[in-house]
Amino acid sequence: MMRWTTFLLVAVCWAEEVPFSEVVKMARSASPKLAETIGAEKLQKGTGWFSHGPDFLFAVASPSRPELIVDDGAPVRMSKNKEGVWWATTKLATGRSHNFTYRVDGRPFGGAENMPAFGPDSYEKPGVPKGKLDGKHVHASKIYPGMKSDYWIYVPAQYDGSTAVAFMIWQDGQGLVNREMPTRAQIVWDNLTHEKRIPVMIHILVAPGMIGDRRMRSVEYDTMNDTYVKFIRDEIVPEVAKNYKLREDGYSHAIAGNSSGGICAFNAAYTHPEYFTRVLSRVGSFTSIQWQPGVLDGGNVYPFKIRKEPKKNIRAWLQDGSGDLENNHGSWPMQNVAMANSLKMKEYDFHFVWGNGSHSGSAGNAELPEEMIWLWRDYDPTKTSQQFTMDPAEKDKPYFRVKALNRE
Repeated sequence: MMRWTTFLLVAVCWAEEVPFSEVVKMARSASPKLAETIGAEKLQKGTGWFSHGPDFLFAVASPSRPELIVDDGAPVRMSKNKEGVWWATTKLATGRSHNFTYRVDGRPFGGAENMPAFGPDSYEKPGVPKGKLDGKHVHASKIYPGMKSDYWIYVPAQYDGSTAVAFMIWQDGQGLVNREMPTRAQIVWDNLTHEKRIPVMIHILVAPGMIGDRRMRSVEYDTMNDTYVKFIRDEIVPEVAKNYKLREDGYSHAIAGNSSGGICAFNAAYTHPEYFTRVLSRVGSFTSIQWQPGVLDGGNVYPFKIRKEPKKNIRAWLQDGSGDLENNHGSWPMQNVAMANSLKMKEYDFHFVWGNGSHSGSAGNAELPEEMIWLWRDYDPTKTSQQFTMDPAEKDKPYFRVKALNRE
């Protein structure tokens, strides 16, 4: 059986404690602190950058004048300080990720992909109370015999235990435990809850399980049956419900994930729309990772299942980028485009975001506020159900089409 490795986060340059204006002063004055902040090796290799919100600084050590190119745009002029470091600042759109490279003497040099540009809802705001992280907890599964899974519970400050609230399951939950980088998710949840742009909800962060030394991530996430849904519904949620009041209606349940966690989220809602109605899938692996011909379908069939089977009452946000994976399991970009077109054809309540990123959570992390607001828009705690319908504006739009290739 094919195995799939854990979803990887891209390593980038972050030093949040330093104000952006100070880093600009370092670059302009040739301060040695610039190398400490960005990284001396990154300066030499042309991979260093620094950002806060829409403001980005790029710096590179080069004997010749480099051209900075961001997102295949026009070259950005760079300045040279007295130590021979070239630098430039620019503003980039927030709520998405960006790529950059240099041209030196006509040749490409350095660069980086998947630089997240966070908007204001991804930063701490004055007067916003912080939620609390409860855990780590360890669960021993019976549905997956011998498997142990870590999980955490994020509880918003507004939860008082008097009323049952909505909840959201997050695959690869270990990646959301850090309050700031790389996801900033806890900050987003606090800001949006405080401003009442999403309902008060419990966030359940579930890490992939282990059976001894065997990683169960792909078995849990990429297997196209309902075993994982039962694991969440019958084992994890009841454990959480011992200490927190959770709503039982699927209208109040959401599920999210990246990569294999993304198709896992969609599969959970598609197979059990009575339990999960809101889906967030980023760089989803709608490919053949756990496909067993003649025995078990793989995620590669989902664009066709959607077109051929009765419409399910779910709301789904999908995100991917043109630089996503292409390997023996399939094509992540093409499958996600096919998913979007299939959802459109059947008039699902869906939203598809397409960027230039690769197989990374960066773009999804940057757009998290928009994702959460869209998924939970018009949520009414007095209701237990809703018939999701396609946005009328979407009906007037064409299907997604490939208009250009990266070759002549």
